[in-house]
Order: sequence, then C-alpha cells, then structure tokens
Amino acid sequence: MADDSAASGPAISRRSALIGGTLAAASAFAFVRQPAVANPIVPEKTFETWVPRQFGRWTSISESGVVLPPPDALRDRLYDNLVTRVYASSSGVSVMMLLAYNNAQDGVLQLHRPETCYPVGGYALSGTREVDIPVGGRRIPANFFTATGPDRVEQVQYFTRLGDAFPRSWAEQRMAVIRANIAGDIPDGMMMRVSTLGMDAPEAETLLDEFSRSFILHSNARLQHLLLGATSRT
Repeated sequence: MADDSAASGPAISRRSALIGGTLAAASAFAFVRQPAVANPIVPEKTFETWVPRQFGRWTSISESGVVLPPPDALRDRLYDNLVTRVYASSSGVSVMMLLAYNNAQDGVLQLHRPETCYPVGGYALSGTREVDIPVGGRRIPANFFTATGPDRVEQVQYFTRLGDAFPRSWAEQRMAVIRANIAGDIPDGMMMRVSTLGMDAPEAETLLDEFSRSFILHSNARLQHLLLGATSRT
C-alpha cells in the first residue's frame, strides 16, 4: 500500500498543476478581455449647459411637470445626468422633454424605459408602437404610446441609444449591451423622451417628430454625439 500511495503522489501533483495552470490562463484571458468603459462621465452642470434653452420656434418655460423615473437610490445609479424641460412654441403648444444619460451600461444597471416609469405614476398605457424620427439623412428608431392618467392624457415618444444601437425593447437593449461587451466595451446609454397633452396620437406624433428633429439639429456637437452616437452626422 505504501508503494501505491507513493506512486500516485506525483500523478496527483501533475494533474493539480495542469488544472491550476488552465484556470490561471483562463483568468488571465478573462482579465485581458474584460470590457472597458468607453466614455467618460459628463459633469452634471456641463451636461445642463449643453441642453438649449431656446431653439427654432421653441423656448424653455419650466423644468417641472415632467413624469420622472421612481425617486430611489437605483435611479441615482442609473443616470449620471437627468434633465427635464418644458418647451412652448410660438403658437403656444407645449412639449415636455426628458434627457437621461449614463456613461456605462454594464448589463446590471440599464436605462429605465418609459413603459416602466409611467405605470408607477398611475398611468394606464396603450400598446407601444414602433416609429422612426427623421433627422437629417437618417431615421432614428423610436417608440410611441399613449399614457392615460387620473387627470391627463399624454402622448409619449422616445428613443434610447446604447453604443451605436437604438434598441426598442428590453430584449434589444440587453443584446446591445452583450454585443458591446463581446467587442470589449461597456457602452454608454442615452434616452430622449418627449410628450405632449391635448392632442390625439397622429397629431402628437407629427408635432413630436418636428420637435425632436429641431432639438437635435440645434444642439451642439457634444450633445448630438450623445443623442446619436459615434456615427452622428446631421
């Protein structure tokens, strides 16, 4: 028995060494392939200065009255920047806007989609409809829905950007993060949400298309980059 134990000792050691070496190599590979944050944090005050107070026929008249994500610690971690504005046109029509930005969408913390925020505020939602926002020579994939609350009916249009993708659903959003991680990046995330009151859906969609297009085209190059990504060309 003593001879058998002695004979098996070196074999066990060699096997352990082989397993250990394999695990070490895998860990080193994983470390090398670990996704990196691709975009720096934008200071809050800097971000706010990028959001125009006046553009085209629109002027900012307030920062209140906009439906917000639930006020909790998670929201603070989800967004580096959260800006709300209410704009009025020269004809007296108003549009509410929310911009939310985070420099690192890591798959654990991701942008809230409005279909989650509005029900928390007591709104009943219509089905979400896919639309496109024409900006310059491109069309931005977006969503549109009607939110009916206790005291108002709000027509809502929004789009989200993660890296170079414009996901329309949670599933597309998760896949955009996964694809970026595989490529070695942790993408940033941007959402632009606009809404209006006192209109039916077709009329509101036309208005919100015009507002979003004008806002993007009149924004400075840095905000355009956050809204449209690295391939932004307006």
